[in-house]
Order: sequence, then C-alpha cells, then structure tokens
Amino acid sequence: MALAAGLGSVLALGGGHATQPVLRGDLNLHDPTVLRLPGGFVAMGTGYEDIDGGTLRLKTSQDGLSWTDAGHLGDRQPAWVRTLLGQNPPNLWAPSLVQAGRTTYLYYAASTFGQNTSGIGLMTNAALNPRHPDQGWVDRGLVLASGRGDPFNAIDPARLDTPDGRAWLAFGSFWDGIKLRELDPSTGQLHPARPTTYALASRGGGAIEAASLVQRSGYTYLFVSFDRCCAGLSSTYRIMVGRAKDVTGPYLDRQGRPLLQGGGTPVQVTQGRFVGPGGQEVFMNGAAPFLAYHYYDAEQGGAPQLQTSPLLWDAAGWPSLPPLPQEAHP
Repeated sequence: MALAAGLGSVLALGGGHATQPVLRGDLNLHDPTVLRLPGGFVAMGTGYEDIDGGTLRLKTSQDGLSWTDAGHLGDRQPAWVRTLLGQNPPNLWAPSLVQAGRTTYLYYAASTFGQNTSGIGLMTNAALNPRHPDQGWVDRGLVLASGRGDPFNAIDPARLDTPDGRAWLAFGSFWDGIKLRELDPSTGQLHPARPTTYALASRGGGAIEAASLVQRSGYTYLFVSFDRCCAGLSSTYRIMVGRAKDVTGPYLDRQGRPLLQGGGTPVQVTQGRFVGPGGQEVFMNGAAPFLAYHYYDAEQGGAPQLQTSPLLWDAAGWPSLPPLPQEAHP
C-alpha cells in the first residue's frame, strides 16, 4: 500500500535523520486507535463532547498519511451506558480496535472525569469496510465495570491476542493503576473460568492510563501515558514503556525499576508544537508495529491531533520513535 512506500525512508531511518511522518487532512482525534485493512485505514477516537451524542469519532485514509473525517459511530450511546452511570456522559472515550480472524472487536469506555464509576463496552463487526466504517457494528454490551470502592477504573481498554490462542484486556486510569483480565478470544467478553485480575503498573494513585500491549522477541511491552491529559496546551502527558517476560508481568523499565512502583522509560514527551503526547496505542502496519497517539498542537491553539509513527528497536530490544517532524500541517 502507499503507506509502506511513503514511510520506507522512516523504516530505513535514512542514516538516523528520518522523522515521524507528516500527516495531513482532518487530524482532530483524541485517544486514537488505528486499524489497517485491505483498501485503507480506519481510525477512531474519543467522541466530541455533546456533539452527535458524544459517540466515537471516525477518520479514514487510503495511505495512512492523508486523513478524512468520516463522521461518528451511531447516533446514540448504547443503552448500558445510562444504566450503569445513571446518565449519558458528554462523550464516549478511548476506543480500541483489534482484528481476530475475520472479526473486528471494538472496545471503548464510558465514564466521567474524576470518577471510577465506569464501564468498558464491546461492539463487533464481521466485515469492517474502510469506506464505510460506521456500518456493520453489533452492540455486545458491557464487558467490565468499576464503581466506588473498587481499586481500579474501568476505562482505556486495549486487547492483546497472544500466539497461544489466548486474549487479554488491559485497562485502568489513576486509582491503583493498570490492570489485566483474560478474555474469551471468541466472544471478546471476560473469560468466565479465569477471573484473576493482574496488576501491571501503578503510580500509587497518580496519573497513569492508556495502556497498550505488544509482543516482540520474547517480551511483552506495556506502553502507558503519565501525567495530565486533556488540558490543551497545559497538558503534561508523556508516553512511557516497560516490558515483561510474561504478559501478566512483572513489568520493568530500562533501569530495572518495576512499573508497579512508578517506573517507566520515556518514549515521547512534549517537544516544540507537539504538546502532551499520549493516549497511545500500538497497531500493525503489515508486519511492522506502529504507534498511534494524540498531541495538542501549539500551532492550532491546542487542538488534539492524530500522529502515527513506526516503532524503532535498539540492540537491547527497547523501543523508541524517530524524531518529530518539523513541517507544520498544511
């Protein structure tokens, strides 16, 4: 596809001088998830507050570089949201797309700021069409909920399917950090016979969220966001990573510090007009893992913008991103 050609210099590093790609078009997306399909790319993100019912936003691209707005997913929030929260919140949050077999699974969250009365929902699509990404979805209801008294917050879902045929759901924000539950890989719901909740990362009640998992060369890598989100140019979000030999942990950073004790190795921090990068998720561009994330653009008054980048790996197996592009969006 065109993206593979367009990013060939990035993947080759061009002697170490290549940058992350310059994306164009409609990039107004928060907490992005990206899926490459035959015929194009689909991106989803957090809904716009009190617009179109706050349902999840859609963007599409033929080449992964030039993006077009594709509207929103549905006209109303699923019924379970009001049942759980007692209201429909201004928007739905942090979707996560993954394909397993021919089925596309979409996880997303419903909550309100500062509260852990929250839920993670699921939709499935048997034949997701990148030309019409709002069509074909079936509501599968609530997957996981949290409430007052729970030591976790059921938001920011991310699924990982492992080569042994198992599936896992990472989630969490603030409270006691990032958790993991096993899924039934077919239904996408929590595995009924494996109820253990695993603790992956924590900052003792501090700001950590947006978990994403990827496996490479015998390790499972956990990407998270630290610090303040959702404050435009005042955001201090930054992308961090740790890794483990087992998907259930323990996760350590490059210096050997446990992520359960606040450890984490920086991947992307504020630089120039790219303020508060975070809300990240790994996606596969062919066989290559890429990272999708948002930042707040200092040249556009702090508007959230989509960015994607190949993941680079050093000799010790630690990931990084190429330098940020200097060109402003047209």
